[in-house]
Amino acid sequence: MRGKTIQVFLTDGSPRGIKLAEITSNIEQAIFIPRSKMNEASKREEVSRPGVYFLFGKNGEDSKSMVYIGQSRNCLERIKTHDQKKDFWNYAVLIISKTESFTQTHVEYLEELAITKATEANRYVLENSVNPRKFKVPETMEADLLDNFDTIKILLSTLGFPIFDIIAKEEKSKEILYCKGKEAHAEGEYKEDGFVVFKGSVANKELAPGCNKTIRNLRSSLIERKIIIENEGVYIFQEDEIFSSPSSAAAQVLARNANGWTEWKDKKGKTLDELKRK
Repeated sequence: MRGKTIQVFLTDGSPRGIKLAEITSNIEQAIFIPRSKMNEASKREEVSRPGVYFLFGKNGEDSKSMVYIGQSRNCLERIKTHDQKKDFWNYAVLIISKTESFTQTHVEYLEELAITKATEANRYVLENSVNPRKFKVPETMEADLLDNFDTIKILLSTLGFPIFDIIAKEEKSKEILYCKGKEAHAEGEYKEDGFVVFKGSVANKELAPGCNKTIRNLRSSLIERKIIIENEGVYIFQEDEIFSSPSSAAAQVLARNANGWTEWKDKKGKTLDELKRK
């Protein structure tokens, strides 16, 4: 990976307002719009261009982040429709072409590719109920579109939405951490945007009576989404799962209130707190 310069323009001077992000030498531009700023966004010309859009949000404080992916000839008009019908999202990110070169074929291809890659990465719960149709494009166009998509991945991650970043365990990683207690034994890793518990980890089944509501709600969500499945009196993680904090991850593994900074340890017994904060 080479270094890149990304320009982020705060349209009203506020870091929480509408933002335009771009790699200055590329044609793609990401437009970040808080849901509360829809009226202000309507005044900008670029938001009405063809493009791919992403709606981001959560259903609960500690639940997995959610995303809806779509495309339109007029991104803002389509998002206004979602503003009336979808409750979960707080932020929209539009991806348009600064040179106005995206056609309907371009955005349909990018939408299908984005949904496929987001499903593979499994960082976010995908809210799309229908998968877009698959279709072929000329080889030369596909090469350009794959370049477009590489830039989209970087722009979204820069804005705080690493939707396509795979969280799989790397065999050579030196930062694998372990959490053990009763029948639980889990492996994980502390990442930039949360704590990943790896597939195959074992969690205690019965929640302690003192568990708070957040822990109980998250456990129910993990069961409902089949992230954890019961097997011989314990729960087994069926896939890598990212949690908002080390403590949230440890609480699910140990089935009780837990301080993840002291529960997660490396193979030498050093706590996450000792490794990262001291």
